[in-house]
Amino acid sequence: MTEPMTTIKTAKATDRTGGVATREQGLQSTQGTTSIADTVVSKIAGIAAKDVSGVYSLGSGASRALGAVRERIPGGRVNHSQGVSVEVGETQAAVDIDMIAEYGVAIADLASGVRRNVITSIERMTGLEVTEVNISVADIHLPEDDQDDESDRTPRVQ
Repeated sequence: MTEPMTTIKTAKATDRTGGVATREQGLQSTQGTTSIADTVVSKIAGIAAKDVSGVYSLGSGASRALGAVRERIPGGRVNHSQGVSVEVGETQAAVDIDMIAEYGVAIADLASGVRRNVITSIERMTGLEVTEVNISVADIHLPEDDQDDESDRTPRVQ
């Protein structure tokens, strides 16, 4: 029985003298090491997940409520990593996403699209290998949920 071979991807690069040198692709090279913070990966994942049609928002009810309060504070910014948690190692990352889906969207297809977009974005932008993207759909958004203005409703009791 033969044992599987482990390969290291290498890329050819032309050095300043015109010679061809090989180096490892990714975050470690002969010239140094690049480290990427968890917050960077979580922001990339959050933006990539929100870009998929059918995602209403990210996060559970409590984190969305806190995010809404934070955005109303003068100088407050949108938290792109809301609902996203990541584990980042030296060469790999794992992502967990909590999200709210739009009503009528096929959730399995939506999860597949989010997973694909998150993996592609993280791997392209950081060079990290994404080992898994776990998606939790916490709720679905109904169109009538947007009608939360009580003043337009006719009172039931007069």
